[in-house]
Amino acid sequence: MSAGMRIGEVHAILRREFPELELSTIRYYEDKDLVRPARSKKGYRLFSDRDLACLREAIRLAKQEFVPLRVVRLRLIQQGLLDGPVLTSVPKRAARETPTHAVRAAAPAAAAGSSPKAAAHTEVEERATHSLSELGEAAGLDAATVLELLDLGILEPEVAGGEHVFRDGEVEIARVAASLVSLGAPIRRLAALRRLAEREVGVIEELTAAWREPGRDVDSDLVRVTVDQVVLQAERLRSLLFTRLTSAVDVTGVGTPGESDV
Repeated sequence: MSAGMRIGEVHAILRREFPELELSTIRYYEDKDLVRPARSKKGYRLFSDRDLACLREAIRLAKQEFVPLRVVRLRLIQQGLLDGPVLTSVPKRAARETPTHAVRAAAPAAAAGSSPKAAAHTEVEERATHSLSELGEAAGLDAATVLELLDLGILEPEVAGGEHVFRDGEVEIARVAASLVSLGAPIRRLAALRRLAEREVGVIEELTAAWREPGRDVDSDLVRVTVDQVVLQAERLRSLLFTRLTSAVDVTGVGTPGESDV
Protein backbone atom coordinates (compact mmCIF):
# COMPACT_ATOMS: atom_id res chain seq x y z
CA MET A 1 0.00 0.00 0.00
CA SER A 2 1.31 3.43 -0.88
CA ALA A 3 2.42 5.57 2.05
CA GLY A 4 1.12 8.68 0.37
CA MET A 5 1.04 9.83 -3.25
CA ARG A 6 1.35 13.45 -4.31
CA ILE A 7 -1.32 14.90 -6.56
CA GLY A 8 1.00 14.75 -9.60
CA GLU A 9 1.51 11.01 -9.13
CA VAL A 10 -2.25 10.44 -8.80
CA HIS A 11 -2.87 12.52 -11.91
CA ALA A 12 -0.33 10.50 -13.90
CA ILE A 13 -1.88 7.18 -12.81
CA LEU A 14 -5.44 8.24 -13.61
CA ARG A 15 -4.45 9.74 -16.98
CA ARG A 16 -3.72 6.18 -18.14
CA GLU A 17 -7.43 5.41 -17.79
CA PHE A 18 -8.82 8.91 -18.40
CA PRO A 19 -6.48 10.62 -20.93
CA GLU A 20 -8.42 13.91 -20.87
CA LEU A 21 -8.31 14.25 -17.08
CA GLU A 22 -7.01 17.64 -15.93
CA LEU A 23 -5.12 18.18 -12.69
CA SER A 24 -7.66 20.84 -11.77
CA THR A 25 -10.42 18.21 -11.87
CA ILE A 26 -8.81 16.36 -8.95
CA ARG A 27 -8.71 19.58 -6.94
CA TYR A 28 -12.33 20.28 -7.92
CA TYR A 29 -13.44 16.84 -6.73
CA GLU A 30 -11.69 17.50 -3.43
CA ASP A 31 -13.56 20.82 -3.12
CA LYS A 32 -16.81 18.88 -3.72
CA ASP A 33 -15.90 16.46 -0.89
CA LEU A 34 -15.56 13.50 -3.26
CA VAL A 35 -12.08 12.68 -1.99
CA ARG A 36 -10.31 13.61 1.25
CA PRO A 37 -6.53 13.30 0.97
CA ALA A 38 -4.35 13.75 4.02
CA ARG A 39 -1.90 16.64 4.27
CA SER A 40 1.82 16.59 4.96
CA LYS A 41 3.39 18.92 7.51
CA LYS A 42 4.17 21.28 4.65
CA GLY A 43 0.58 21.19 3.42
CA TYR A 44 1.04 18.88 0.43
CA ARG A 45 -1.83 16.54 -0.46
CA LEU A 46 -1.07 12.90 0.28
CA PHE A 47 -3.38 10.41 -1.44
CA SER A 48 -3.79 6.86 -0.18
CA ASP A 49 -4.70 3.84 -2.30
CA ARG A 50 -8.27 4.26 -1.06
CA ASP A 51 -8.25 7.90 -2.18
CA LEU A 52 -7.04 6.78 -5.60
CA ALA A 53 -9.85 4.20 -5.86
CA CYS A 54 -12.32 6.84 -4.69
CA LEU A 55 -11.21 9.27 -7.41
CA ARG A 56 -11.23 6.56 -10.07
CA GLU A 57 -14.84 5.64 -9.27
CA ALA A 58 -15.92 9.28 -8.99
CA ILE A 59 -14.48 10.07 -12.41
CA ARG A 60 -16.07 6.97 -13.95
CA LEU A 61 -19.50 7.80 -12.56
CA ALA A 62 -19.36 11.48 -13.49
CA LYS A 63 -17.67 11.26 -16.89
CA GLN A 64 -18.88 7.94 -18.26
CA GLU A 65 -22.28 7.49 -16.63
CA PHE A 66 -23.15 11.20 -16.33
CA VAL A 67 -24.07 10.82 -12.66
CA PRO A 68 -24.50 14.21 -10.90
CA LEU A 69 -21.74 14.93 -8.38
CA ARG A 70 -24.14 15.10 -5.44
CA VAL A 71 -25.20 11.53 -6.29
CA VAL A 72 -21.62 10.45 -6.95
CA ARG A 73 -20.82 11.25 -3.32
CA LEU A 74 -23.67 9.01 -2.12
CA ARG A 75 -22.46 6.18 -4.33
CA LEU A 76 -18.91 6.53 -2.96
CA ILE A 77 -20.21 6.33 0.61
CA GLN A 78 -22.32 3.28 -0.21
CA GLN A 79 -19.29 1.56 -1.75
CA GLY A 80 -17.17 2.28 1.33
CA LEU A 81 -14.74 4.48 -0.60
CA LEU A 82 -15.72 7.63 1.30
CA ASP A 83 -16.69 8.00 4.95
CA GLY A 84 -20.23 9.15 5.65
CA PRO A 85 -23.51 8.16 7.32
CA VAL A 86 -24.75 4.80 6.03
CA LEU A 87 -27.93 3.09 7.23
CA THR A 88 -27.13 -0.49 8.24
CA SER A 89 -29.90 -1.32 10.71
CA VAL A 90 -33.40 -0.38 11.72
CA PRO A 91 -33.42 2.82 13.85
CA LYS A 92 -34.35 2.23 17.49
CA ARG A 93 -37.13 4.83 17.42
CA ALA A 94 -38.96 7.00 14.96
CA ALA A 95 -37.33 10.36 14.20
CA ARG A 96 -40.04 12.98 13.95
CA GLU A 97 -38.02 16.14 14.27
CA THR A 98 -37.36 18.19 11.13
CA PRO A 99 -33.75 17.83 9.91
CA THR A 100 -32.11 21.14 10.77
CA HIS A 101 -29.76 21.15 7.79
CA ALA A 102 -31.91 19.34 5.23
CA VAL A 103 -32.19 20.92 1.80
CA ARG A 104 -35.85 21.38 0.89
CA ALA A 105 -37.37 22.40 -2.39
CA ALA A 106 -39.27 25.67 -2.12
CA ALA A 107 -43.00 25.19 -1.73
CA PRO A 108 -45.10 26.50 -4.64
CA ALA A 109 -46.36 30.04 -4.16
CA ALA A 110 -49.86 30.13 -2.72
CA ALA A 111 -52.51 30.78 -5.34
CA ALA A 112 -54.64 33.89 -5.10
CA GLY A 113 -57.36 33.42 -2.52
CA SER A 114 -55.71 30.42 -0.87
CA SER A 115 -55.63 30.45 2.90
CA PRO A 116 -52.50 30.70 5.06
CA LYS A 117 -53.65 27.43 6.64
CA ALA A 118 -53.38 25.65 3.27
CA ALA A 119 -49.90 27.07 2.71
CA ALA A 120 -48.87 25.95 6.18
CA HIS A 121 -50.23 22.47 5.45
CA THR A 122 -48.05 22.26 2.32
CA GLU A 123 -44.98 23.17 4.33
CA VAL A 124 -45.80 20.59 7.00
CA GLU A 125 -46.16 17.93 4.29
CA GLU A 126 -42.75 18.82 2.87
CA ARG A 127 -41.21 18.42 6.33
CA ALA A 128 -42.85 15.07 7.06
CA THR A 129 -40.34 12.34 7.92
CA HIS A 130 -40.69 8.64 8.60
CA SER A 131 -38.58 6.01 10.32
CA LEU A 132 -37.46 2.90 8.46
CA SER A 133 -40.17 0.79 10.07
CA GLU A 134 -42.84 3.38 9.24
CA LEU A 135 -41.68 3.52 5.63
CA GLY A 136 -41.83 -0.28 5.38
CA GLU A 137 -45.31 -0.38 6.86
CA ALA A 138 -46.58 2.36 4.49
CA ALA A 139 -45.13 0.58 1.44
CA GLY A 140 -46.04 -2.95 2.54
CA LEU A 141 -42.39 -4.05 2.72
CA ASP A 142 -40.53 -5.93 5.42
CA ALA A 143 -37.38 -4.46 6.97
CA ALA A 144 -35.07 -6.79 5.00
CA THR A 145 -36.51 -5.64 1.68
CA VAL A 146 -36.28 -1.98 2.69
CA LEU A 147 -32.63 -2.48 3.62
CA GLU A 148 -32.02 -4.14 0.25
CA LEU A 149 -33.56 -1.13 -1.51
CA LEU A 150 -31.23 1.07 0.55
CA ASP A 151 -28.26 -1.07 -0.47
CA LEU A 152 -29.26 -0.67 -4.12
CA GLY A 153 -29.50 3.11 -3.77
CA ILE A 154 -33.21 3.07 -4.59
CA LEU A 155 -34.02 4.66 -1.24
CA GLU A 156 -31.92 7.46 0.25
CA PRO A 157 -32.49 8.56 3.85
CA GLU A 158 -31.55 11.82 5.52
CA VAL A 159 -29.87 12.16 8.89
CA ALA A 160 -31.88 13.91 11.62
CA GLY A 161 -30.93 13.95 15.28
CA GLY A 162 -28.42 11.17 14.68
CA GLU A 163 -31.02 8.92 13.08
CA HIS A 164 -31.97 8.09 9.50
CA VAL A 165 -35.37 9.31 8.34
CA PHE A 166 -37.24 9.32 5.05
CA ARG A 167 -39.20 12.03 3.27
CA ASP A 168 -42.67 11.41 1.85
CA GLY A 169 -41.12 11.09 -1.61
CA GLU A 170 -39.09 8.10 -0.45
CA VAL A 171 -42.28 6.43 0.77
CA GLU A 172 -43.77 6.79 -2.71
CA ILE A 173 -40.59 5.37 -4.27
CA ALA A 174 -40.81 2.39 -1.89
CA ARG A 175 -44.44 1.80 -2.89
CA VAL A 176 -43.63 1.79 -6.60
CA ALA A 177 -40.67 -0.52 -6.00
CA ALA A 178 -42.97 -2.84 -4.05
CA SER A 179 -45.42 -2.87 -6.98
CA LEU A 180 -42.66 -3.81 -9.43
CA VAL A 181 -41.46 -6.61 -7.17
CA SER A 182 -45.02 -7.90 -6.79
CA LEU A 183 -45.26 -8.03 -10.60
CA GLY A 184 -42.23 -10.29 -10.73
CA ALA A 185 -39.45 -7.78 -11.36
CA PRO A 186 -36.17 -8.95 -9.72
CA ILE A 187 -35.42 -6.47 -6.96
CA ARG A 188 -31.72 -6.31 -7.84
CA ARG A 189 -32.62 -5.11 -11.33
CA LEU A 190 -34.23 -1.98 -9.93
CA ALA A 191 -30.76 -0.49 -9.51
CA ALA A 192 -30.65 -0.12 -13.30
CA LEU A 193 -33.62 2.26 -13.09
CA ARG A 194 -31.77 4.30 -10.46
CA ARG A 195 -28.72 4.53 -12.70
CA LEU A 196 -30.93 5.52 -15.61
CA ALA A 197 -32.47 8.38 -13.61
CA GLU A 198 -29.02 9.54 -12.50
CA ARG A 199 -27.77 9.57 -16.09
CA GLU A 200 -30.79 11.58 -17.19
CA VAL A 201 -30.12 14.21 -14.52
CA GLY A 202 -26.48 14.28 -15.56
CA VAL A 203 -27.46 14.83 -19.19
CA ILE A 204 -29.82 17.67 -18.17
CA GLU A 205 -26.96 19.29 -16.28
CA GLU A 206 -24.78 19.00 -19.40
CA LEU A 207 -27.52 20.47 -21.61
CA THR A 208 -28.00 23.46 -19.31
CA ALA A 209 -24.37 23.98 -18.27
CA ALA A 210 -23.90 27.08 -20.43
CA TRP A 211 -26.90 28.78 -18.82
CA ARG A 212 -25.82 27.92 -15.30
CA GLU A 213 -22.24 29.13 -15.55
CA PRO A 214 -21.41 31.39 -12.58
CA GLY A 215 -20.86 35.03 -13.40
CA ARG A 216 -23.05 35.10 -16.51
CA ASP A 217 -24.54 38.55 -17.01
CA VAL A 218 -28.03 37.17 -17.60
CA ASP A 219 -31.23 37.77 -15.66
CA SER A 220 -31.67 34.93 -13.16
CA ASP A 221 -35.39 34.62 -13.94
CA LEU A 222 -34.59 34.14 -17.62
CA VAL A 223 -32.06 31.45 -16.73
CA ARG A 224 -34.63 29.65 -14.58
CA VAL A 225 -37.27 29.76 -17.31
CA THR A 226 -34.79 28.56 -19.94
CA VAL A 227 -33.54 25.70 -17.79
CA ASP A 228 -37.13 24.67 -17.02
CA GLN A 229 -37.93 24.65 -20.74
CA VAL A 230 -34.87 22.52 -21.50
CA VAL A 231 -35.95 20.04 -18.82
CA LEU A 232 -39.51 19.96 -20.20
CA GLN A 233 -38.48 19.48 -23.84
CA ALA A 234 -35.82 16.91 -22.92
CA GLU A 235 -38.44 14.94 -20.99
CA ARG A 236 -40.79 15.07 -23.99
CA LEU A 237 -38.04 13.83 -26.31
CA ARG A 238 -37.07 11.07 -23.89
CA SER A 239 -40.72 10.01 -23.60
CA LEU A 240 -41.18 9.87 -27.37
CA LEU A 241 -37.98 7.87 -27.86
CA PHE A 242 -38.97 5.55 -25.02
CA THR A 243 -42.41 4.97 -26.57
CA ARG A 244 -40.87 4.21 -29.94
CA LEU A 245 -38.43 1.71 -28.47
CA THR A 246 -40.92 -0.06 -26.18
CA SER A 247 -43.45 -0.42 -29.01
CA ALA A 248 -40.98 -2.77 -30.66
CA VAL A 249 -40.59 -5.02 -27.60
CA ASP A 250 -41.40 -8.61 -28.53
CA VAL A 251 -43.91 -10.10 -26.07
CA THR A 252 -44.50 -13.31 -28.04
CA GLY A 253 -44.58 -16.30 -25.77
CA VAL A 254 -44.45 -14.24 -22.59
CA GLY A 255 -46.02 -16.04 -19.64
CA THR A 256 -46.42 -15.59 -15.92
CA PRO A 257 -43.03 -15.09 -14.19
CA GLY A 258 -41.89 -18.35 -12.67
CA GLU A 259 -43.90 -20.56 -15.03
CA SER A 260 -42.05 -23.46 -16.56
CA ASP A 261 -42.86 -25.30 -19.75
CA VAL A 262 -44.54 -28.63 -19.21
